[in-house]
Amino acid sequence: MKPEWLKAMTSEIESIEKNKTWKLVPLPKHAKPIGLKWLFKIKRNADGSISRYKARVVAKGYVQEYGIDFDEVFAPTAFLHGELKEEVYVSQPEGFENVGEQRKVYKLEKALYGLRQAPKAWNIKLNGILREMGFQRCLHQSAVYTKVSRGEYIIVAVYVDDLFVTGTCHEITSQLKSMMSSKFEMSDLGLLTYYLGIEVSQENDCVTIKQASYAVKILKEAGMEECNVAQCPIEPGLKLSKVEDEPEVEATH
Repeated sequence: MKPEWLKAMTSEIESIEKNKTWKLVPLPKHAKPIGLKWLFKIKRNADGSISRYKARVVAKGYVQEYGIDFDEVFAPTAFLHGELKEEVYVSQPEGFENVGEQRKVYKLEKALYGLRQAPKAWNIKLNGILREMGFQRCLHQSAVYTKVSRGEYIIVAVYVDDLFVTGTCHEITSQLKSMMSSKFEMSDLGLLTYYLGIEVSQENDCVTIKQASYAVKILKEAGMEECNVAQCPIEPGLKLSKVEDEPEVEATH
C-alpha cells in the first residue's frame, strides 16, 4: 500500500479516537457487530493536481435492522459524529485490529458514516449547537444558517462534512471557527477555491466563480473535447418567461 494511503488511514483512526467515537469492549451475547469497510478518495485542486489523500472508515449500515439497530433516519443536511441513543457495536477496522484483543468489538458512543441513523444524529447535534450560538436555519434551505451580530451578517452553509463560512466581518467569522473547533474535531482549510466542480477566485473587491475545468472534464468524458467553441452560450435575443414557484412537498416517515 502506498505510504500516502496508510498515512490517511492512520489519520482517520486517530481522529475517531480523539473524538471519543468508540470504545473497545467484549461483544455482548445478544449483540451482533456491524462490519466496517474503508473508502478511499483522492481530493484534487481545480487544475487536477492532488490536494490530499482521504481515507474513511464506514459502517455497513445496510445490514442494520429497523427497531433493533436504529429507530429513525433523517437527512436534510450533513453529518459527522452525532450522539447515538441506540446500542451499536462494530467490528475492528481492517489493518487496525488491537493485538491480543481481536475478539473484541467497538461500542459506538457517536455515529459513524454509513449508519442509518447517522444523518439524523449529526443534524440534531449541529442544529442544536448553531442555535445555541444564535443562528437561525433558513426556511427554504435547511443546510444554510444565518446570524446577525452587532449589525454584521454571518452565513454558514453545510455540505457532507464541510462547513462554508462567510460574512461581513472577518473578526466574527474567526470567532465562529474558534467556537466550532472547540465543539468538534475540525480543521480550517482557508479560503474556498474549489467546490463541486466550481472554481472560486476571491479578490479584495469581488468573488468570481467559473466551471471551466468541470466543463472540460465533461467534454472529455463525452468524447467532445474537439467540438467547436460557441461564442454565445444562449440564443441571442431569447426571451425568458417567469416560472411560478412550485408547491412545497412534504415527506413523512
